[in-house]
Amino acid sequence: MKAVLEVRELAKHFTKDGTDLVALRGFDLTVEPGCFLVLLGRSGCGKSTLLNLLAGLAPATAGVIRYHGTAVTGPRTEIGYLTQHDTLMPWRDVRRNVEMPMELRGDPKAERIRAAQELIERVGLAGYERHYPRELSGGMRRRAGLARMLAGDPETLLLDEPFSALDALLRTELQADLLRLWSGSGKSVVFVTHDIDEALVLADRVVVLGALGRIVLDLDVDLGRPRDLDEIRVDPGYVQLHRRLAAALKEAA
Repeated sequence: MKAVLEVRELAKHFTKDGTDLVALRGFDLTVEPGCFLVLLGRSGCGKSTLLNLLAGLAPATAGVIRYHGTAVTGPRTEIGYLTQHDTLMPWRDVRRNVEMPMELRGDPKAERIRAAQELIERVGLAGYERHYPRELSGGMRRRAGLARMLAGDPETLLLDEPFSALDALLRTELQADLLRLWSGSGKSVVFVTHDIDEALVLADRVVVLGALGRIVLDLDVDLGRPRDLDEIRVDPGYVQLHRRLAAALKEAA
């Protein structure tokens, strides 16, 4: 099966106060079509830097990223990106925020409104179309951001710890919403987290990263779907996978 994303010998250096700082070095990764891939690692291992490179928002120092065989040299409409931080436009209400990718694409207004309303309902924000970001809770803003990303109909989704700032119950709800939206869509997902439970609830495959993006473990998650964390915690397969991931994170420290 031909890969959606291929990363080969990727490196990224930054210069700060005249000092060369290395974020990634010699990193390789392949993402298959329709796969839900989770990148698991501690803070500072280069996870967010990698997503910025995959999204075409920053140039690599060395190496290459290919999307369907073509080098990524800038942002692509086929790749959607939901960052850690809220990037909703504060002067636009929910519907206008969700419409934005379609507006930039030049879609007719009536079509934009219809599609935005459908997405707003799919992410559970019906009734909040005319609310501004300042009037929404953190979870609602995450839902609106997810709807806006999906409005561009990207083939591949990049998500950088999108639920980390939320309480446990809301995080569980949004994980379920994301899986519902992804299931059967054929979209590929690269999801960054530092939480083992989140990785095992979501992933088809977990890649554990160490310093400078070193891959410590590349693990297929052979648990059935759907996955309820409260139920699978006692599953022997889950317990074994959790132990392997915990050991890999410890090794990566």
